[in-house]
Amino acid sequence: MTATNKLNAAVDDQQVIAVIAEALRSIQFGALEITLHNGQVVQIERKEKLRFQPPARSS
Repeated sequence: MTATNKLNAAVDDQQVIAVIAEALRSIQFGALEITLHNGQVVQIERKEKLRFQPPARSS
């Protein structure tokens, strides 16, 4: 078994799913990018945007 296979075997699918679910729950605006290599999740990148609304104008 190669070092890469040992690392992949150490990460449980349920752990990966839990991390993805938490990332989705905690982001309001932005993107979640999941990178795969040989069918395995190797990276999760979260890009979050903060949006501000201008104050309401009084007439």
